[in-house]
Amino acid sequence: MGDEANDELGPIDYMVVEFPAGTKQFSGAMAKELASLVEADLIRVLDLLVIEKAEDGSVDGFEVEDLGDLGDLRAVEGQLAEVLALDDIVNLAEAMEPNSVAGVLVCENTWAAPFAVAARESGGQLIATGRIPTHALIA
Repeated sequence: MGDEANDELGPIDYMVVEFPAGTKQFSGAMAKELASLVEADLIRVLDLLVIEKAEDGSVDGFEVEDLGDLGDLRAVEGQLAEVLALDDIVNLAEAMEPNSVAGVLVCENTWAAPFAVAARESGGQLIATGRIPTHALIA
């Protein structure tokens, strides 16, 4: 990305959704929702991949475009910058249970880009971000 594009970036987030052994049910619902967020210009997908962690702890990572029929994910395929490196995949897999699969999403919050630009132009800089997991609030 060029400097001009960097000046207009919104905050970048990543999410890892793990499917423990025997529970992965890829119905297409997540892909459909992700595509609708992209279509509404709320996010821009920078990377999207699948990590498999075997029973013995070995790890394989797959870019989403390498997985065959993309269905609703076709809407995000052209935007992928593939920002995650092999070291990132290994680090993310450390949090996974053996014999599980996880989807990893890295996205720009384009809805927040105008605010982020205004903050930078005012001399401010983002020094911390965080998320409160929904399940923590429900509990």
